[in-house]
Amino acid sequence: MNKLRKIYELMMAGAIYQARWEKQMSDNILRNKKRLLILIAFISPILLVSFLGAADILGGKSAYAPSYYTTTVFIASMAVGMAAGLITGCIGAGGGFIIAPALMAAGVKGILAVGTDQFHIFAKAIMGTVIHRKLGNVCVGLAVAFVIGSVLGATTGGYIQRYIYNWNPVASEAFISIVYAVILGFLGFYGLRDYIKLSRARKKGVTAEAGAHGGPLTTTQLAINIQKVKIPPMIYFDEDFGGRRISWLFVTVCGFVVGILAAVMGVGGGFVTFPLFVYVLGVSTPTTVGTDIFQIIFTAGYSSITQYAIYGYVFYTLAMGLLLGSLVGIQIGALTTKVVPGMVIRGFWVLTILAGFANRASVVPDKLRSLEIWAISKEACDILILIGNIVFWVAIGGFAVWVLGSFFKNLKAFREEV
Repeated sequence: MNKLRKIYELMMAGAIYQARWEKQMSDNILRNKKRLLILIAFISPILLVSFLGAADILGGKSAYAPSYYTTTVFIASMAVGMAAGLITGCIGAGGGFIIAPALMAAGVKGILAVGTDQFHIFAKAIMGTVIHRKLGNVCVGLAVAFVIGSVLGATTGGYIQRYIYNWNPVASEAFISIVYAVILGFLGFYGLRDYIKLSRARKKGVTAEAGAHGGPLTTTQLAINIQKVKIPPMIYFDEDFGGRRISWLFVTVCGFVVGILAAVMGVGGGFVTFPLFVYVLGVSTPTTVGTDIFQIIFTAGYSSITQYAIYGYVFYTLAMGLLLGSLVGIQIGALTTKVVPGMVIRGFWVLTILAGFANRASVVPDKLRSLEIWAISKEACDILILIGNIVFWVAIGGFAVWVLGSFFKNLKAFREEV
């Protein structure tokens, strides 16, 4: 139980870091005129071709649904992006976890949803990144070793996705859904346990510990042991903190793990990179942040383009809708945290993650039935899918309406602060 708890804390620390990265990218783009112009220049050609009815040129095969541009599809993708942005900005964790499940629930094939999500992350990274090299927060050695591993991992993950899809598209849907159900279920139920524990403690007047949502990060014994292993070449880092060194092998292995997860799930690798760097490799937080910002462009770009885009598994108009929606949603969500109690925000986070779990778990029986692995009636599967969709869209939609309502209700106060 303690080991599971530790895994949960590591995943939450990573999810929180990923949310901070998303917020930083949004700030860098929306608060800089040059970057806004780059965004417009990046999006306009894609949307222009789509409006002209040639979206198939930009990705998506005729067997996919949707595989062509419609105004409804674009608006829906913006809504999904905004909902994810609201969760990221307001809750500070977990918004990116719902994008691929939401696209799949809307009828997009799993492999296309993953590729599109991955591409939108790459677009956000390349337009919003401000390299910290001049501040000394980027360790080139760590970044290079990590990127080597992440490229190998992304290649492996992309191959796995395409192999399963080419073998059987239904198996691909089942695989992606199971991966998301396991991760979201683990995070959701542990989060629910924490929420109940914290609520009871507050009723008794006891201040509960911060747990995964706060607290200092210290070098673990695992990291100390790893740094003692001398397999050349050695990478030197954290000179400002006394200087440390580590074998390239461990950094590359961590990059490989991140690359596989990013390629398989489509989410940003930051939610895994942060705990691996800090807790496993023993890298300081400033160096971790700077180095991850440096490497994510290469990892996300390589994965989205070479493993999905060139095979037609990226729907670019959806990606642009996700990008626009998430940029705005993050800003609104972040402002809303100023007027909403923390316990309410925490409760909504648990609700949205469990809703994502319910949605993906609900389709698994039907996929297993189609693969003739589980003898269950189609009627029962249809009922489960219907329930999963209702729970998901009501939870996500309800959360979005609540956040937007809170935002507009306090809009005057926000303007006065500015």
